[in-house]
Amino acid sequence: MSPSRHLTAAPRLSLRTAVPVAALSAALCLAAVACRGPAASAGGAYGTASTAAPTTMTPAAPAKDLLTIRMTGAGYVLATSTGRTVYWYSGDSKGSGKSTCTGTCLAAWPAVTGAPVAAPGVQLAGQLGTITRPGGVVQATYNGYPLYTYAQDMAPGQTTGNGVTGAWHVITGAVLSSSPSSAAAASLRDASPTTSATPTGTAPGYGGY
Repeated sequence: MSPSRHLTAAPRLSLRTAVPVAALSAALCLAAVACRGPAASAGGAYGTASTAAPTTMTPAAPAKDLLTIRMTGAGYVLATSTGRTVYWYSGDSKGSGKSTCTGTCLAAWPAVTGAPVAAPGVQLAGQLGTITRPGGVVQATYNGYPLYTYAQDMAPGQTTGNGVTGAWHVITGAVLSSSPSSAAAASLRDASPTTSATPTGTAPGYGGY
C-alpha cells in the first residue's frame, strides 16, 4: 500500500456535512442557555421586588384634654373636665419645654396629658400648649408651665396639693381669668361637701407664677 493511498482513506468532512453540524451545535448551545434561564437575583425566589416608595407613617395627633374653671376652696382654679384641680410646679422652668417631675414625683403628681383645649364657654387668660415627655407622652402646659394633678385629691374640687413644699400651686386669679365674674360664668359648680365656695371677687392671686 502506497503512502498516498493511506492518506486519502482518512475521513474528511465535506462542506455539506460541516454546515449541519455547526447548526446543530449552535442549536444545542441556545437550548442550554434557555434551560438555564437568567441569572438568579436577590429576592427572585419571592417574586419581583417592588419599586414603590416606602409609605411614610404620619404620627397620630395627641388626644384632646378639655380644661375648665372650677370653684374651689382656693377660689376659681383651672381644672380638668372631670373636676380634678390642675397644678403647676415651681421646679419647672417656664417655656423650657421640659418637666423636672419624674419618677416618684410623677406618681404623686400625675401629668395632665393630651393637647389642652378650653371647654366650650371657657375663656382663659393664659396660653395653652404642650411639651413632649421622654417616651413620647404629650403633656399639657399653661403659660409655658407643664400641668399636673395631685394624687391625694380624692374628689373633684379638692385642692389639697396647693402650697405643698411651697412649690406646687393651683392656677387662679388674673392669670386664670380676666375677672372673677368671667371665671364664675365659666366655673363648674361643685356639689361636693368637701369644697367650700369663695365669694365672687375674692379669688386669691397667682403667687410665684
